[in-house]
Amino acid sequence: MFRSLRCSVPAATLRVATLFAVLVASPLHAAEDGKAAEADAAAETSTAAEASPAAAGGFAAEDVTAGARVLARAFRSAARAATPAVVTIVAFGQADPDESAAEPGGLSPLFPRKDSAPENADAQLPATGLGSGVIIDSAGIVLTNHHVVRNASRIVVKLHDGSELVAREIVGDSDSDIATLKIDSPSPLVAATLGDSEAMEIGDWVLAIGSPFQLEATVSAGIISAKGRTIPGIRRAELLQTDAVINPGNSGGPLINIDGQVIGISTAIATRNGSFQGIGFAIPVDQARWIADELLAHGKVRRAKMGISLVELTQAFSQRLDVPPFEGVVAYQVTRDSAADEAGIEPLDVITEFAGSRVRRPAELRRLIERKAIGSTQPLRVIRDGETLELQVTLRPVE
Repeated sequence: MFRSLRCSVPAATLRVATLFAVLVASPLHAAEDGKAAEADAAAETSTAAEASPAAAGGFAAEDVTAGARVLARAFRSAARAATPAVVTIVAFGQADPDESAAEPGGLSPLFPRKDSAPENADAQLPATGLGSGVIIDSAGIVLTNHHVVRNASRIVVKLHDGSELVAREIVGDSDSDIATLKIDSPSPLVAATLGDSEAMEIGDWVLAIGSPFQLEATVSAGIISAKGRTIPGIRRAELLQTDAVINPGNSGGPLINIDGQVIGISTAIATRNGSFQGIGFAIPVDQARWIADELLAHGKVRRAKMGISLVELTQAFSQRLDVPPFEGVVAYQVTRDSAADEAGIEPLDVITEFAGSRVRRPAELRRLIERKAIGSTQPLRVIRDGETLELQVTLRPVE
């Protein structure tokens, strides 16, 4: 069961789950010089080298301790770099505050305190949702989840320094669960550095930052557990899976790499009881950045399409079509008079390459197609009856 991570916020009591989470709410920590942190890390590395197994003839306790300290320094440095750009988002006046958690079973009610509403909140509007976000542009652009802000009459953004601002120009995309909003701050804003989610590998360390259960600037550590996940409710995304602890209220907060760069936006957990059970999902920042650019420039996401239904090239299809399994994507159905039909694609063609990129999964091909310019002509390679064909397709808009 997949559940979004926005807290519902009626007047009730706060229930806290702190599974290995580390609270980093102190502005003093965030303001410390990054160079000092690098120097500390370098010193720890030197200590680890002096206590190496080669020198000691094995793994001594000092070796383990030194290695753990080096990792702790890296976590600390990454958290300090990213935390000032992380914000808490409070939504007001949502007609159905639990609609955003509309996966089967819904989100378990995890309520902040009665006195948790921002100081500048409208007394006539109830606080109905709590989530997180990250500043991606010092001009006041905040990235978050669509389900956090959907149908809200008012959005208040709480910055790392405690100041509160009312958001404007809130635009979201339900298919990807990404939204952008703008804030006007009298003081300079700190923007996060966006990384390369495509470069992340299974086993890489990551940190999740957000406001679970209204505990602002909470940091938890884990690894990338898998890539390319798809889940119900998010139609157009291949998600990163992580075991970093994320809970309701983390929605929209950043998942960062060991260098403090944002590589994902936390969005959902797989759970049987409403709480974290070791499986969380984040939208890759490469996709989130493209969605944000579309929303900011056009107020919506313009996607291209070919007009085909795609399925995996499974073992059964592989034997039938005489193509090695998972070496392409099967065009299972072709819509009449679509771009694919006009390009000459036929049912059961195996698409192995699109626009110069090899494809092995349907979601991967959809992602490549939708980001290309509408009206552009793209090359593709297909296998049909054992023969490789080179075709050209002119993309059309998703309606």
